Amino acid sequence: MEALCHSEDVLAKASQVWTMLDDMAENSPESYRQFIQQQLDSAKQYCAPPEPHLCLEARILEPTESRLFVNLCSWNKVPPPGSQSDPVPLCAGKMDTFAKSEPYRIVDIAYNPSVLEQGKNPLEKDRLIRLSLKFIQERYSVSLSPAYSMAKCKLKGSLERMRLSLRGGRPTAPPSEKKEVTLDQLRNMTAAQEEEDSRLTLLTKKTVPRRPCLIEEISSTETPEELKSPAYEVATRKDASGRALQLEVRVEVPEVRCISECDLSVSKDDLLMECRPQYRLHLSLPESVEEEATSAKFFKKKGFLLITMPVCQQNRNQSAE
Repeated sequence: MEALCHSEDVLAKASQVWTMLDDMAENSPESYRQFIQQQLDSAKQYCAPPEPHLCLEARILEPTESRLFVNLCSWNKVPPPGSQSDPVPLCAGKMDTFAKSEPYRIVDIAYNPSVLEQGKNPLEKDRLIRLSLKFIQERYSVSLSPAYSMAKCKLKGSLERMRLSLRGGRPTAPPSEKKEVTLDQLRNMTAAQEEEDSRLTLLTKKTVPRRPCLIEEISSTETPEELKSPAYEVATRKDASGRALQLEVRVEVPEVRCISECDLSVSKDDLLMECRPQYRLHLSLPESVEEEATSAKFFKKKGFLLITMPVCQQNRNQSAE
C-alpha cells in the first residue's frame, strides 16, 4: 500500500512538471527554448568522456617492485563531494601491467572537475595526489614509496585505453574505520614539513574517531561510442644510413571541418585520434616516439590530418647497430 502511494505521488509530480512545461511553451516560447537548450547542454556535458588532467610517477615496493603511473582524470559523471566533510567520490579503473624492458603499471583515477580545480593550489594538489596514492595502496593491496614525481606526459598510455578502463571501473568497500580522516582535517593542516609528516601518520593512526570515509569509489557501466575508423597511411622517414628519424601518419578525415573537433593522444608506443562524432583511430606504432615533440597539421581543403612524431634517440641508435 505504501509503495502504491509513493508511485502515485511520483506520477502526480511528473504531471505537474509536464503541465508547467506546456504552459511555458505556450506563454513564453523563448524561455521554453532556453530551458530545453540548457537541459540538452547539461546532458551533453554530463555524458562527455573522461579527459586526462595530469600523470604521476610513483614506485610500487610490494608485492613486486615496479614503476607506477597514475593518470588523474576529469569526468563530469563523478559527482562532487557534498560538503567539506563528505567523502571525495572517485572512479578507478583496473591496474594494467605492461611488460617491456622495464615493466610498469598504470592506474586511472577520475574526479569531478571541481575537485581538480581546487588542485590548482600547490598544497591542495599535493593533498589530492597523496589521497590518490593512499587509495591505490588500499584498493590494489600494494605498498608504495611515499615519493612521487610529475610525469612529462599528461597521460600515460592511450586515451582510448584510459577511457575504457574508467568505464569498466568497479565499486569497492570504503577504507577501514581506523584509516579514515575527513577533508576538513586535511585542510586545517599547514604546509610545514613536520605537519606534513603528521598528516601522513594521521591517515593510519588507530585513534582517529569515526568519520565518513575520505574517498568514495563509484562505478560506471557506460558503453563506449561506436566511431568509424578512417583511412590512414604510416610512413617512416630515415637518414642516409637507414636509421629511423620520424614517423608520419596521414589520416583521411573528409567530414572534419575544424581541427578543434579532433582529440589526439600519443604515447611512446601508440596513437589515438578521435574526431567526434565521426572517427576514431587507434594505432600501435612501429617505433617508439618522443610524444612531447609530436606535431599535427590539418589540411582542411584536402581533408586530411598529418601527424609527425620524432623517433626516440635510443631507437635510432639500435637501428644503426
